[in-house]
Amino acid sequence: MGINKEKASKPDLESLRQRLAAFAADRDWDQFHSPKNLAMALAGEAGELLEQFQWLTEEQSKNLVPEKLEAVALELADIFAYLIRLSDKLGVDLTDTLLRKIAINEQRYPAEQVRGKHLKYNEY
Repeated sequence: MGINKEKASKPDLESLRQRLAAFAADRDWDQFHSPKNLAMALAGEAGELLEQFQWLTEEQSKNLVPEKLEAVALELADIFAYLIRLSDKLGVDLTDTLLRKIAINEQRYPAEQVRGKHLKYNEY
């Protein structure tokens, strides 16, 4: 197995959305994929990701052994899949919305004011 870091011909977000939609449709799972259910599944998968880091030191979390890194990668993939499905069901364009959110955060957190600080935008 292992984590594929190769850059060759990866699908774009729209292709992933279509493939996940087809996967659910082929199994007649669309009936279960309400926004509420997908949000709950997303939270569950985030919990499974947290479990992978439970009891690790900061240093261990930065230097995962290959088996642990693979488990983390698969949990991240589950989270990504549910996030794509949820955004699809709600008609949210993740790429556009992320770009807007980055711009908002650039305004909220000017680098010259927050560099090296962990404070929220309304605390500095």
